[in-house]
Amino acid sequence: MTYFIETKNLILRDFRDTDVASIFKLDSNKDVHEYLGKKPIKTIKEAEKILSFFHLQYKERGIGRFATIEKSSGRFIGWAGLKLNEGEKEMLNGYTNFIDIGYRFLPEFWGKGYATEASLASLEYGFKKLNYDIIYGAADIENIASNKVLKKIGLKFVDEFIFKAVSCNWYELKKDTYGT
Repeated sequence: MTYFIETKNLILRDFRDTDVASIFKLDSNKDVHEYLGKKPIKTIKEAEKILSFFHLQYKERGIGRFATIEKSSGRFIGWAGLKLNEGEKEMLNGYTNFIDIGYRFLPEFWGKGYATEASLASLEYGFKKLNYDIIYGAADIENIASNKVLKKIGLKFVDEFIFKAVSCNWYELKKDTYGT
């Protein structure tokens, strides 16, 4: 399956094997992992595993994160999109088998509105093209920027929960309230 979404400033597409160096650059960055458990990857082999996981999601779950490219420069800036979380290993806030929205960008692209732009395109894709009824989001309570993005794109705060000893906020957006 091939994914391709174009916004004013971004291209969101499926990941390719050629993206391994870009994934390494993203996920080996300690600033990127500040609110993600502070465990950046250290090897290309780990980046290859991440890409394999994305490809498996596309194949088995029909959805996955999108490589995000800045149109003006053609540069890989990170990823954004939807993910189907299944089973105990991917449980969040007591939920299993749910769609969540996420984004992860290189620091030089922070503060440009790209997380909001990519997330809005992902929500539209999820609700209108894939016909999801509800999409969830989560963010470390201390990650002010991510919490702002989730609210800005229309997700509603539901409650707080603890994930791996970190306090997080849990959000949701229902299809019947999307765009209102």
